[in-house]
Amino acid sequence: MPGSLRSRRAPGEESEWLSVSDLMAGLMMVFLCISIVMMRSMMEEREKVRALAQSYRDNQLAIYQTLMREFADDLPRWGATIDKDRLVIAFNNSDAMFSTGAAELNANAQQVMRDFFPRYIAALKPYLGSIRAIHIEGHTSSEWGGGGSARENYFNNLRLSQNRSREVLYFVEGLVPEKEVPGMLALVAAVGYSSARPVLRADGSEDPEKSKRVAFRVITNSEAQIHRILEEAL
Repeated sequence: MPGSLRSRRAPGEESEWLSVSDLMAGLMMVFLCISIVMMRSMMEEREKVRALAQSYRDNQLAIYQTLMREFADDLPRWGATIDKDRLVIAFNNSDAMFSTGAAELNANAQQVMRDFFPRYIAALKPYLGSIRAIHIEGHTSSEWGGGGSARENYFNNLRLSQNRSREVLYFVEGLVPEKEVPGMLALVAAVGYSSARPVLRADGSEDPEKSKRVAFRVITNSEAQIHRILEEAL
């Protein structure tokens, strides 16, 4: 009767078999260690992103609450609103600020800006380190008094919205001395969006009066912080 497999092994085979087993066990430990290190790294990056998201929310909320404390009583008489999520103060119905088709601020709008802008900059001053830009945005409705094609109306409104935002910027920058808020005014820029960002009613139709607006938007540096975390992860 043939002997067992163990009895037929050559003298060196047992040690070779144990060596292979030891090698496999060692490799498994290496892979396990690598997996643990990778999981820990992923958890650390996830924690960084979570902390950044929490910091972003806290900062957004703090800025919003500061603006509300400063302007809550003024918004109704200005016909203005604050968007909590986008940190936008919108002066709705810009027809009350400009003559139809014109870019020059009327006397009433100039007085509103004299009241609003110095307080706006002062309110934002504590958050200067987290602000990347402040945009003065010009928006129009899709209407255009001169008629024409949709394309012509869009570009006519684009010029108008750009001219209006620049006019507002030119006016308000003279209201706050640079020495009072070093570096802040350098963040302020004027942009025009034509009718690309209309305000819609509940039924999805455009609200022309609210679409015609001048808005002040705070843009935080959260995007730059996200890029920094991604670069550190590479």
